[in-house]
Amino acid sequence: MAETSKLSVEKALEKLRGSEPPKSRIAQLEEKIEVLDEETKRLRAARRRLEGHQRRSAKPNKPD
Repeated sequence: MAETSKLSVEKALEKLRGSEPPKSRIAQLEEKIEVLDEETKRLRAARRRLEGHQRRSAKPNKPD
């Protein structure tokens, strides 16, 4: 059977990290901003849905 060489966890991580160039601080911040913008959009949409339901349930029924 062929022998496989084992890497330590540290060396394996170094190999993985070495394949990608390090991101600049600005690029990291831009990614975080994008994620937060998407979360903000999602929360605003959820709030609009909830407010719409509240308005509909708060309206009194018109007497005929």
